[in-house]
Amino acid sequence: MGERVSVRHADFDLSAEVATLRAVDAGVGAVVAFVGTVRDHSSGQNVSRMELEHYPGMTETAIEAMIDAAHRRFDIRAARVVHRIGVLEPADQIVLVAVTSAHRGQAFQACEFLMDYLKTQAPFWKKESTAEGSRWVDARSSDDAALQRWGLSSGNAG
Repeated sequence: MGERVSVRHADFDLSAEVATLRAVDAGVGAVVAFVGTVRDHSSGQNVSRMELEHYPGMTETAIEAMIDAAHRRFDIRAARVVHRIGVLEPADQIVLVAVTSAHRGQAFQACEFLMDYLKTQAPFWKKESTAEGSRWVDARSSDDAALQRWGLSSGNAG
């Protein structure tokens, strides 16, 4: 079925990613995709760029486990996560979560579950550059709250 996780510097093409998911399974009745982009502001400050780092091997394994958890919780056929690393600028694509299922409800839920999980559990480190300097981004309590509705907790946000 192809690779489920890709952590990379290169950008991604939403249409190509979705076409690949659909091409191998005629039973797909729904595709839900989320694309996250770099914002030009955060915590009231303008952001000129964001730098993402990860722990090679560990990050991919953690995301694979998240996809396995989504398969256990929801009636989905496939999922794909692409997460970019390196230096990104405002409006750049940063993450793709795409999920297929027979029906839309399960695909929507699984996509949201995976995104909530990624925001709190995936081992990525983000540094934002602003006019006031650079700062590492901590998990937000709203991200932890989103994860809690799935019966999970991260304890990341302070």
